[in-house]
Amino acid sequence: MPLLADRATRACYRTDGGQLVYGVPDAVCHARAPQDVAELLRMAQRESIPVTCRGGGLTTEGESVAARGILLDLKGLNRLLECDGKTAWVEAGMTWHQVAEALRPRGLDYTSAPLNMLSTVGGTLGVGGIDVNSPRHGCSADQVVELEVVTPTGDIVRVKEGDDYLERVLLGYGQFGVITKARIKVRTYRPMAVRHFLYTDIDIALADMMLLVEEDAVDACAILTLRDDVIALVVGFEGEPRRLTLRNTSEAIVMAQVAARYALRPWRLGEVGFLLRRKADLLPALHDPLFVRDEVIHDRTVVFSRLIWRYWGGPQIVIPDLAITKANFPAAARRGVRVCKQYFPYFTLYAVMIRKFGDRPRYEMSAIPATGDSHVCGIEFSPLLEGATYSRDHFQRFKNAIYDIGLDLGGSYYRFGGVMKPYIRRMFGDEMVNRHRAMKQRLDPAFVLNRDVVFDPPEPA
Repeated sequence: MPLLADRATRACYRTDGGQLVYGVPDAVCHARAPQDVAELLRMAQRESIPVTCRGGGLTTEGESVAARGILLDLKGLNRLLECDGKTAWVEAGMTWHQVAEALRPRGLDYTSAPLNMLSTVGGTLGVGGIDVNSPRHGCSADQVVELEVVTPTGDIVRVKEGDDYLERVLLGYGQFGVITKARIKVRTYRPMAVRHFLYTDIDIALADMMLLVEEDAVDACAILTLRDDVIALVVGFEGEPRRLTLRNTSEAIVMAQVAARYALRPWRLGEVGFLLRRKADLLPALHDPLFVRDEVIHDRTVVFSRLIWRYWGGPQIVIPDLAITKANFPAAARRGVRVCKQYFPYFTLYAVMIRKFGDRPRYEMSAIPATGDSHVCGIEFSPLLEGATYSRDHFQRFKNAIYDIGLDLGGSYYRFGGVMKPYIRRMFGDEMVNRHRAMKQRLDPAFVLNRDVVFDPPEPA
């Protein structure tokens, strides 16, 4: 278990995907086997040294940034170990792109994965993992049938579905153990036909999506907007496309309405150029001959990552999100759009639905809000900076305004650790937070694993 303390190595981990939080660890450990993780955590418990885990480093609130202690890099655990056609036993440092590459020669595919394919399996399972087919298959964490976990005290354990410890590690934000291997459900790989339908009213678009999901009429669906001028409902079919009855607006009428709106506001004509540029970026991805043949996408892994994540690139990635019940879905979207307009001229929202599987313990303090519905709804709001520069305080005020909507409407959030930790007690209440923190303390006596990311550490004696 070599620890690297040279300045160049440590500086490689100074920030995360959001590039808003910075810090340099005292040392870095590149794990190559579960035993490396176990040895490190045993030492950390003895010496009370903080250990921060990192996979793809795609957190946006500083959750995988360490200002002290040891940074544990898990990307060296990146092999497909077994595959029986129904499940795959994979190491937790694999990115989902690597998982897809390993499965495709076998004619197989993951079941549900995050849109950013550079996320690692272990990091994803700790927070959820949302895909365009989550309306049917749920989040990535719900595809797990078995885990290998290194406990915070350095024991290597294997746990299966139904085990309480597995329930705490999944959607546990890295507080209760380090996932080193996972057995995930896989399915037959099938290409996908994709269609998009345009709207100018977010309420109608969301209502159509909820109806499609409730009727299980499509294999995948999501909403992606350009401001609130153009709203696209994107649906996918893993087989023959079905005939859908929707209340969408034809592209010609959408463009005419946009033109009329800006004709009355000539001082805002620059926004038309923005819309045209984004359209030019978006549509070719649905027709790229590298991935699309005979109007069927042969690699949704790449296409949807490009369609969605290319919008959130740039020097800083700010993606506040709300997880909300179906009843409050439209209200959350409308209020979020108003907040976006207050802070930025250009923005996008991405909306999807996530199937629940009963009331599993893993949902209790997570991005899955409490509801008796079969699905919950997620909305991510993101500014499109278009070369503009904003202060960290400006971004923080924007995020706070979005998260306040979630508090008001009884929702949850996908990113509530790191910088957003102050929202945890407001969101879940003292009783639940104290109970989970007590679980953390029992499993992690020295409070070393991902310290201060979700729970405050104990006061020094």
